[in-house]
Amino acid sequence: MIAATTLQVPGFPRRFARTRRFSLGAPGAFTVSPDGRRVLFVRTGSGTDPAGRLWLYEDGEERLLADPAALGGDAEDDVPEAERVRRERARVTSTGVTGYAVDRHARVAVFALGGAVWTVRTGGGAPWRVPTAGPAVDPRLSPDGSLVAYVTDGVLRVVRTADGSQDRPLAVPEGPEVTYGLSDHVSAESVGRLRGHWWSPDGDALLVVRTDHARVGRWYLADPADPARPPRAVRYPAAGTANAEVSLHVLRLGGRRTPVRLPERADAAAHPPGEWTDTRYEYVTAAGWDGAGPFAEVQTRDQRSVRWLAVDPATGATRPLALRTDPAWVDLTPGVPLRTASGTPVVAAVRDDARGLRVGGVPSPPGLQVRAVLGAAGERVFFTASEDPAETHVWAYDPETGFDRVSREQGVHTAAMGGDTVVLDSRTPEGRTVTVLRGGTPAGSIAVLTASPPVTPRPVHLSLGARELRAHLHLPSWHVPGSGRLPVLLSPYAGHGVQLAVRASGWYGAVAQWFAEQGFAVLVTDGRGTPGRGRAWETAIHGDRLTAPLEDQVDALRAAAERYPDLDLARVGVRGWSYGGYLAIGAVLHRPDVFHAAVAGAAPTDRLLYDTHWEERFLGHPDVQPENYMRSSHVAHAHLLTRPLLLMHGFADDNVVAAHTLRFSAALLAAGRPHSFVPLPGATHQVTREEVVSGQLTAEVAFLKRSLGG
Repeated sequence: MIAATTLQVPGFPRRFARTRRFSLGAPGAFTVSPDGRRVLFVRTGSGTDPAGRLWLYEDGEERLLADPAALGGDAEDDVPEAERVRRERARVTSTGVTGYAVDRHARVAVFALGGAVWTVRTGGGAPWRVPTAGPAVDPRLSPDGSLVAYVTDGVLRVVRTADGSQDRPLAVPEGPEVTYGLSDHVSAESVGRLRGHWWSPDGDALLVVRTDHARVGRWYLADPADPARPPRAVRYPAAGTANAEVSLHVLRLGGRRTPVRLPERADAAAHPPGEWTDTRYEYVTAAGWDGAGPFAEVQTRDQRSVRWLAVDPATGATRPLALRTDPAWVDLTPGVPLRTASGTPVVAAVRDDARGLRVGGVPSPPGLQVRAVLGAAGERVFFTASEDPAETHVWAYDPETGFDRVSREQGVHTAAMGGDTVVLDSRTPEGRTVTVLRGGTPAGSIAVLTASPPVTPRPVHLSLGARELRAHLHLPSWHVPGSGRLPVLLSPYAGHGVQLAVRASGWYGAVAQWFAEQGFAVLVTDGRGTPGRGRAWETAIHGDRLTAPLEDQVDALRAAAERYPDLDLARVGVRGWSYGGYLAIGAVLHRPDVFHAAVAGAAPTDRLLYDTHWEERFLGHPDVQPENYMRSSHVAHAHLLTRPLLLMHGFADDNVVAAHTLRFSAALLAAGRPHSFVPLPGATHQVTREEVVSGQLTAEVAFLKRSLGG
């Protein structure tokens, strides 16, 4: 049991939970019409309302297009399982309208609500329901808006938008383990490809993903708090095991079906050497259909080769467009490959340790770290990139004027575009804003309705140690320098693909400040493995996921203490979730001389239990390089624990399954190492239930105060 404790700002945990990490009320999923006149987006009704609504911004005004409350709602029990999984993979925490698709001119929108398909015209009128053959997932409009493609029970079907007539299947699964038009677990969770079908520009065919899960291992997730409920079977490709078999097909509305002939193996001459290689093109990392035709991007199992292919829709034959290789792994930049309106290719390219891109033959500026390609408006290509790793800005490339930075204010920015309109979504130190630019000039704004945290983050931006580690230090607002020493709490994520020490507002800063108000000096550090610092920085974790990130946390802690003598290095704790939880456990196992207590939530303690694409990227194949998995996992090192440790895990987590924490806890018990464990029945990897989230934070504070004092 975790003892109760007196909290500063006691209302914070409930408000944090009720607002879904202060995300409710934030507009997102922007679509700008090609003429730049209309902007569609999704936003909930307020900072505490979880129901998403579809909105239109036009002529400087916002107009509600679809409210789920008026359409029958989005009851949890009515959401199809495939849609529930899609939301989990996409990290969606709201309900109601969570996504949508539009026709070519953004005059008609379609969305799913509780398995029902609804459409609405942006020019006015009430939404109408399109009858379907079953609960629908991922409905997509044809370019002219006359047809809707959707998936139900793994079948890809097409129906007329106007009246639901002529509903017919285009692809029917050949067996219970086959689906059409959906993304498999690895593609959605680790590759980042959430879509599974794309219309042709003429609306007479679709490029469709076929997924056969038969060879993927079957896992069973049960809820011990509800023994009457049967376990849920999931297909999970753990590291070293078989992946789903993924293929592409061109499906004509008239019934003709053409398989795409993807290459089976990489060119050995172009494949870089390494300790483990597997040259099979096993992953379909991207696909689409633009004015130049259908295309696909494929990646080898060892992730060291990525090939972009043009697809002949008539024969299914492929033609190579670009090849990328890397001795560690080829990083998948979101948004590429891409072609402009004229067909100019946009591809990722590493140049002098910087993750850049090439538009045709033109490279991005030296040293610019490209984060994502956002799209193209005509021949203008928009992307996000960093000159300083603590900031991310929107950039544009124009063939006539070259590269130019669109966002100016300090912070983290992204955008959507169409015509001469750019919707600039900005997180600055002062908060979040959404500005509509026309011709580069502010022409309006879209309201942000998020709730304000009951604490105001007061981060001190630091660059620490020889590696200039970017970090934030949060001190209690009531602390007077020199008045007393504070226990230190490290609160990093520090894993691949995520940064927290940035010059922008965010829920993580509010949480760090709240912990600081409880009497801790809270340090948040981005070390090696995180993005924005170049390829060498990111790949420093290749073969070992723990040593370099943990060393960076220790170095940052000591450097911060040199600058701020009130930090008490005799009382140091660490907390984290997911990879952050993994790092917290590693800290108390391997560096008890530095860390005196840890809280770890949903920690992947056994790297063999995580999925193929994510884990093999860093550690290779476990049959060939088992030492990497032994070095980077915690279960075999459980006997090293000598410090207080609190574990938490959701039993419905299908990303980092609860077996990670259960096996580690069992190993700790076998080694005679006492620890605390808080199970979270019914919780997934992203915990959203209000009482659970607020209880988590309260339990953490109580444990840390008891273990460290404060």
